[in-house]
Amino acid sequence: MFDKKIYIKRRSLLRDDVNTGLILILGNNESPMNYPANPYPFRQDSNFLYFFGIDKPGFTGLIDIDENKDFLFGEDFTIDDIIWMGPQPYIKELADKVGIKNTGNLRKLKEQIDNAILKGRKIHFLPPYRAENSFEIERLLGISNIKNYASKELIKAVISQRSVKSKEEIAEIEKALDISYEIYMAVMNIAKPGKYERELVGEIEGIISSFGSHYSFPTILTINGETLHNHFHGNKLTKNRLLIIDSGAESPEHYASDITRTLPVGGKFTSEQKDIYEIVLESQICAIKATKPGEKYRDIHLKVAQVIAQGLKDIGLMKGNVADAVKKGAHALFFPHGLGHMMGLDVHDMEDLGEDLVGYDDIVKRSDQFGLAYLRLARELKPDFVFTVEPGIYFIPALIDQWSSEKRYKEYIDYSKVEKFKGFGGIRIEDDVMITDKGHRVLGRTQIPKSVKEIEDIMV
Repeated sequence: MFDKKIYIKRRSLLRDDVNTGLILILGNNESPMNYPANPYPFRQDSNFLYFFGIDKPGFTGLIDIDENKDFLFGEDFTIDDIIWMGPQPYIKELADKVGIKNTGNLRKLKEQIDNAILKGRKIHFLPPYRAENSFEIERLLGISNIKNYASKELIKAVISQRSVKSKEEIAEIEKALDISYEIYMAVMNIAKPGKYERELVGEIEGIISSFGSHYSFPTILTINGETLHNHFHGNKLTKNRLLIIDSGAESPEHYASDITRTLPVGGKFTSEQKDIYEIVLESQICAIKATKPGEKYRDIHLKVAQVIAQGLKDIGLMKGNVADAVKKGAHALFFPHGLGHMMGLDVHDMEDLGEDLVGYDDIVKRSDQFGLAYLRLARELKPDFVFTVEPGIYFIPALIDQWSSEKRYKEYIDYSKVEKFKGFGGIRIEDDVMITDKGHRVLGRTQIPKSVKEIEDIMV
């Protein structure tokens, strides 16, 4: 938990950005796996964490804009709870830690909401992503189809505030990156032929647990890296296969890290793998160098696409005019996703509030072109934004077959040569970057190796 002054300031800024009424922010409750007493690991709602800071289930926050008051509602634990869970803090104790003077139980919350409704006051809430929170908002407000009632004013205010990271938040992200460093150094040493993917995933989860942390998203670890989000971990590692690991941990305050490395099983890249790897690495370095205030991330994405297309042309997989190929989208056969996404308390920061509102703005709108349409972040970059930079090259057999049969972009793609790369898999390299006043900084107190030489030196 941060100092209470931080939460007081955050709520004050939110009041300034939302004109009038009440702001209702529900915390999460525990969610049962198969019966009530056996819940999934608890993860607090990120917006509740940001404004109210309490990392426990069963609480709701209320901000009265007009009265300039903040409230915390929940139920104090009974002796029966304490028998099973040990001593627990009272609501007033928790409220004091985040600078809130007004508390009450959940019955009082309902009474306060009912009173506001009778007076015709506006009640702002964010779109819920959990069914139980949807039902609770419906119960409290007496409405249905709540997607139609979520406050656009509040959504925009929250996105505006949370997009800009404070020094305390950056420090938390770098704590998460310290864990990522330990993960990748360990995996590089144990990713040997004969191991199963699940063994490496177990090692990663063990490292994360040893830091008292949780993963920021389910680990992607696979020798079939052509599937972008591959969560199957049953394959045996074999020599000369590529292994993609895309993983992240959470800091003590739940800020995320998100790093990807691609490793050669057996410790050495083949010449073919090295050629593709160097293209991806060059494109990532180009992207990072281009990040600074005022740059649109879509423009940087397109620069990266040109580096990838030129690299693939140099080794004979693409042909023709590179600029035209990228403009028409031919490169997306190999690079079908966006360059990165915002990151903070959520690994895809604030995605629950709407990707178009987080990653786009009034000037930059989403494209409908294949590949370009998948950009999660395209807007102008501003100081203290934190985001990922993660280009990749993939050989997806189903996509190759479809485009080849349609003769799509045949003037830019040599399908006879691409055909030989089926089974290659994919390569992705990802780091976390923040925008400074004049440029950028790659986050992480110790950089995770990513050059061919660095990786091979560790793995052999």
